[in-house]
Amino acid sequence: MQLFGYKHSRPPEPGEPVEPLAEVTLCATSAELRLIAQFLLDAARDMDAMGAAYSHEHLSDKQKGFDDSPHLVIFGSPPNTY
Repeated sequence: MQLFGYKHSRPPEPGEPVEPLAEVTLCATSAELRLIAQFLLDAARDMDAMGAAYSHEHLSDKQKGFDDSPHLVIFGSPPNTY
C-alpha cells in the first residue's frame, strides 16, 4: 500500500505530480468510519471483478454526505499525477 496526496490549501494542477505521504490521520465519527469501511469493501470487490481494467473511485461519488470532505480516492495502481 502507498499513500499519496496534496495540501488542502492548494489542489494540484492537472498533470502535477502527487506527493507520497508517510501518515494519514482520519478525524471522523463512527458513522463516517462505517461508511468509509463500506466504500473500501465495495472498491475491493470492484477491483477484484475488474482486474487490470480497474482505475479509481472517489468516496464522494459513492457515499452521500462526503461532498464537502477532503477527497478519498482509491486507485488500482499508484497515480503518477492528478
